[in-house]
Amino acid sequence: MINRVFDQEYLRDPHAVYARLRQEQPVALTVTSQGVRVWLVTRYEDVKAVLADPRMSKNFTDNPHIMKANEIEGGDSSGAAAVVPDNMLFNDPPDHARLRRLVLAAFTAGRVRALRPRIEELSRGLLDGLGGEFDLMKEYAVPLPAMVVGELLGIPEPDWPKVIDWSSTTIEGSALDPAEVVAAAQATVAYLGDLCAAKRENPGDDLVSALVHAHDEEGRMTMEELVSTTWLLLVAGHETTVHLIANGMRALLRRPDQMALLRADPALVPQAIEEFLRFDGPLSTSTYRFTTEPVTIGETDIPAGALVLVSLLSANRDAAQYERPDDLDVSRRAGQHLAFGHGIHYCLGASLARTEGEVAFTHLLTRFPGLEPAGETRWRVGMLMHGLTGLPVRVAGG
Repeated sequence: MINRVFDQEYLRDPHAVYARLRQEQPVALTVTSQGVRVWLVTRYEDVKAVLADPRMSKNFTDNPHIMKANEIEGGDSSGAAAVVPDNMLFNDPPDHARLRRLVLAAFTAGRVRALRPRIEELSRGLLDGLGGEFDLMKEYAVPLPAMVVGELLGIPEPDWPKVIDWSSTTIEGSALDPAEVVAAAQATVAYLGDLCAAKRENPGDDLVSALVHAHDEEGRMTMEELVSTTWLLLVAGHETTVHLIANGMRALLRRPDQMALLRADPALVPQAIEEFLRFDGPLSTSTYRFTTEPVTIGETDIPAGALVLVSLLSANRDAAQYERPDDLDVSRRAGQHLAFGHGIHYCLGASLARTEGEVAFTHLLTRFPGLEPAGETRWRVGMLMHGLTGLPVRVAGG
């Protein structure tokens, strides 16, 4: 039986839908808003197992019959995958391992640490212009990661708004017309191709210049892989951090006792970041995988060539893994959450997202001791990202 999961009830309260599925149908055959049949996995242990299972492939480029058989026309990861397939997100070993090693060589822990003072400077600059009543999402949670990823990649500052707009359109996926998603991905690819050419002529101390060097001097990346990998870093480096900040602040605003704990003990902020990621992480589901052979997940047999999605949001609220999973507890040790994935596709930018989160929450709590909600919030439409359409706040007495 096909369970229609992604409906209006889901948009109102995805956690309630996922709680029911974990109890009644932990591996459910469903249909996405684009009409794609997919197996949805919702329990923590099953999700973790799928993410590490080598029988689950992400390489649709070399297996076009899978997309055709499942009538994938676009949306979510599929539309982008057709335009920028040559990166580690849409590849399996050995190509995945090769590309990941190249990015890791350029995207070092030292580079992230060196970026922290600049993140703090950008954060303070944004907060200096805020007060009274404002949309924290629009005025802070969106621009801060955009500025950081622009700095990291070496994108000229005047180009940041249009590039991030393309990125956001691409990642919206199921909420948009597939043609719009593909067009945004194509515009981004064209721009990044020009950026790589510019870095070849005038390299800088940035990630794109380092990857261009890996392509030109070492010959370990094709041009397609270079541009596609740069696209992945742009998209992943922006959207997830936006929703970490906004979703986390929404949770704190709705639980003043937890905000008071953080204000009283700022040393809890790094731990609180992990709890925000667990409680309302930036990703609802993974991108598509498909089975290369028959696979049994839990007690459900899935045939070869079937699409599989895992719900990271659901796994992180599983009562079999966490006590009081629906409670926000900034003192919780939530380090085993799956918000950044698991296995070979574990988020390469996790350390940068954590650093940005620590700066953002520390500065917000310090700068605005009287911050309070100023209106209703709504989750945006879409299957992949778990994010808000806005976050209206006011500074008490401001």
